[in-house]
Amino acid sequence: MKNVLILGASGNIAKHVIDILVKKEDINLTLFLRSKNRLRNKDITGCCIIEGDVLNYNQLKEAVKGQDIVYANLAGDLEAMASNIVKAMTEAGVKKVIFLSSIGIYDSPMKPVLKPYRRAADELEASDLDYTILRPTWFTNDNEVDFEITRKGEPEKGSVISQKSLATFISEVIETPEKYSRENLGINKPNS
Repeated sequence: MKNVLILGASGNIAKHVIDILVKKEDINLTLFLRSKNRLRNKDITGCCIIEGDVLNYNQLKEAVKGQDIVYANLAGDLEAMASNIVKAMTEAGVKKVIFLSSIGIYDSPMKPVLKPYRRAADELEASDLDYTILRPTWFTNDNEVDFEITRKGEPEKGSVISQKSLATFISEVIETPEKYSRENLGINKPNS
């Protein structure tokens, strides 16, 4: 049985991940978000729901205890959030984190809007955590699963990815956490 904590559980990608994982009998889901009223999933029976803020270290630390995997689907002060995540996971002895970042964080010059995503990725890479950082292209609502990955240092490809594709990949990493260990990956729809 895997205990999985989803930070930012009301986000669009997280919604799809929850829909996939809630059907798995070997996964216990904990959904962490600011307001449980923002959850839009049809089935969250069996999920533990925690209202809290990743920027509140004590709330985060309590949520991380006893987890096997943390999936972060966040927006806002990403550098401070990543710092709290690294600290809480290190203190709790939780190793695996999947962190959603953005395409373009290694472009030169980098767009100012991407700087928090880059700093968060740098924070995770400097830690001892078993991270998988994902840098998706722009999201679509297409009902398809079609993706390819690029590794850090390779040119990023494509211009779009469906939310369902990204959620499927995240779910695969949760199911086989040793895969893509300490990797920073671009992800996109092939030929987009």
